[in-house]
Amino acid sequence: RMVHETAYYDILGVKPNASAEELKKAYRKLALKYHPDKNPNEGEKFKHISQAYEVLSDPKKRDLYDQGGEQAIKEGGVGGGSSPMDIFNMFFGGGGRMQRERKGKNVVHQLSVSLEEMYKGSTRKLGLQKNVICEKCEGYGGKKGTLEKCSTCKGKGIQIRVQQIGPGMIQQIQSMCADCQGQGEKFSSKDRCKNCNGNKVERQKKILEVHIDKGMRDGQRITFHGEGDQEPGLEPGDVIIVLDQKEHAVFQRRGDDLIMRMNLKLVEALCGFKKTVETLDDRVLVVSTRPGEVIKQDDVKCVQNEGMPVYRDPYDKGQLIIQFDVDFPKKHWLPEHLMFQLERLLPPREDMMITDDMEEVELGEVEARKQQHRSNSREAYEQDEEGPRTGMQCQTQ
Repeated sequence: RMVHETAYYDILGVKPNASAEELKKAYRKLALKYHPDKNPNEGEKFKHISQAYEVLSDPKKRDLYDQGGEQAIKEGGVGGGSSPMDIFNMFFGGGGRMQRERKGKNVVHQLSVSLEEMYKGSTRKLGLQKNVICEKCEGYGGKKGTLEKCSTCKGKGIQIRVQQIGPGMIQQIQSMCADCQGQGEKFSSKDRCKNCNGNKVERQKKILEVHIDKGMRDGQRITFHGEGDQEPGLEPGDVIIVLDQKEHAVFQRRGDDLIMRMNLKLVEALCGFKKTVETLDDRVLVVSTRPGEVIKQDDVKCVQNEGMPVYRDPYDKGQLIIQFDVDFPKKHWLPEHLMFQLERLLPPREDMMITDDMEEVELGEVEARKQQHRSNSREAYEQDEEGPRTGMQCQTQ
């Protein structure tokens, strides 16, 4: 894929030929990491991440960007149409702008889990600090009927400050009124709720039990409806737990299959072997081959029904896929006078007729330093030529 510029790809940390799935995965990890709830100071970075994903996740916008870069997106009148939070909520199932007006913000937490927990199932306890409506004033903020118009902003909820920025030039700066928190009205100090200090909400610790079911996957969401921050007049948002699978020392996961590599000695590869594999639920499997069943480097075998449990159908499992690495013996492992006995047992080698016009040479080890020197010399030589060299070349040593 030829692209005009790569800034959006660089923001998401992917290559220009990234698939839609790779873009999704990159956006998910970055958006969670730099979400304003988690990183209040990274709002600008979060905005750029969302803008890059909005363009690259749309095939038409992506083609336009690849051909002409960000300028083409601006000239085409596309991109930047949605707010970063809208994109995030649409991606994570939190709904759009209309939903947020009647519902509080969703809170997203990333939970690091092991492959063993996803295999066996697990329950984790997560402690959260959240806003709850003040019990003492029932979310009113003070003594009922004592709200007064804010004298600082005259009930508007905003303050306008005039600032001179040059000779004959002034600038108006509008900001939320700090005295009434933009409400336009406030309680006097004697009527304000002492429990929440007039904020209508108080902080509370909530323990959530997160049930990780067998077969759950990396990136899967567990939603606790209505467990987000409370706010008067709004339905509480949700707490969304996103599972982040940790790397495992032995197994890799591909869908419902588990993949591992197994080392064999040459004698095991040729004459059969018995090996043990410890499963994620602490059982021990014995895998074996019969004598004469030759295993080659990178051969693949599988054990049925020993992969990951299928989500919501845990008695059904994927495959355990084993990829083999064959270790050859070291140089001079067998005395030379015994080699002929081994050769008698192995498949015969191919006969070859050597004639007088052939030239016998010795095989040696590659010397990395000389190879590098030759490569640098060749590059310098090619740069001295007038035009670029094309096609295949043969260089005499």
